[in-house]
Amino acid sequence: MPATGEPSPLPRYLAIAYALLIVHACLHPFTGWRDSGLPLFDYLSAPFPQYYRLEDLVLNVLGYVPLGFVLVPALPLRKAAAILTATLLAALLSFSVETAQHFLPTRISSNVDLACNTGGAFIGALFGALWGRRLFDRNGWLHRWRLRRIIPGRAGDLGLILAGLWLLAQLMPDAMLFESGDLRGFLDLPALMPFEPERFMLLESVLVATSMIGVGLFARCAMRAVSPWPILLLLTLAVGAKSLAGYAFFVPGTPLAWFTPGALDGLLAGAVLLGLALLLPPVPQHALAGMSLLLATTLANLIPDNPYLAQELRLLGAGNFLNFHGLTQLTAAAWPVLALAYLSAIGLWRGDHLHRRPADGTL
Repeated sequence: MPATGEPSPLPRYLAIAYALLIVHACLHPFTGWRDSGLPLFDYLSAPFPQYYRLEDLVLNVLGYVPLGFVLVPALPLRKAAAILTATLLAALLSFSVETAQHFLPTRISSNVDLACNTGGAFIGALFGALWGRRLFDRNGWLHRWRLRRIIPGRAGDLGLILAGLWLLAQLMPDAMLFESGDLRGFLDLPALMPFEPERFMLLESVLVATSMIGVGLFARCAMRAVSPWPILLLLTLAVGAKSLAGYAFFVPGTPLAWFTPGALDGLLAGAVLLGLALLLPPVPQHALAGMSLLLATTLANLIPDNPYLAQELRLLGAGNFLNFHGLTQLTAAAWPVLALAYLSAIGLWRGDHLHRRPADGTL
């Protein structure tokens, strides 16, 4: 972490990451670019639409609240100036995205979306001014917890961000519990093996268990000392995210769609094996984290789709869901690659750090 008198860079990293996620969600799938022939900024003076969905307005507001919240503590400005600057930066991002949508035939540039996004950022900036700086500054509980639990410097900040991205990936309702790294949807590849119930159940159990071990040890590698509670919290939040996705995005809502016999067996086996792995020295834990993530990613690309999800449930077809689904799909596909790169960098950092550690053993 930075020195005691310096603000944490974590909100700045969070703001950049969240802005990139917004750009992806709004411009996905980045294909079919062409000029519509209409004036580029014509949407700014368009009248309020006669027909609209209240859900779309609410989602456009809520989508920018987190950005406004983290921008305020990321800016080295006084409260009022930070609120104004955060709102303007978010409005500029929304304006850029809405203007870029002019060139996508599957998107519609909207001044209503721009206004809702700006209003959401302003609401988030107000909350950021009230609580954001106390949350992230050197006297805040999050900063104190981070100093006690997470490795110092950018390595610790990036570890926290990657953990957050993994939680985002768990909001895919049509993926298995803890699944990530499936590239078949992006490469338009069919399943490599036919569906057989017994084999599917076994592979699902192994995938859940290895993912649980890999993610748990990934979190451990970003921590200062062994403590099962942050790891347990991360896995519990992932189960909650998967349940929320099933409730919100399936029709009818099915929060326990992920709770299959294979997932249950994988949870039980993964809990036991992860508990044993946490007793190992750091170097074997590091290696086991990488091997578990590689195995889980391989299984995610081999295991056939669950036909129950395709036959008994249907995904919500609203436009905002399709945008969000594209975002979570990309996050889930890219996460193992980012996690493995992070583990490699952390391994090098730890080796260099041990070489230069003072003789008294302090960090």
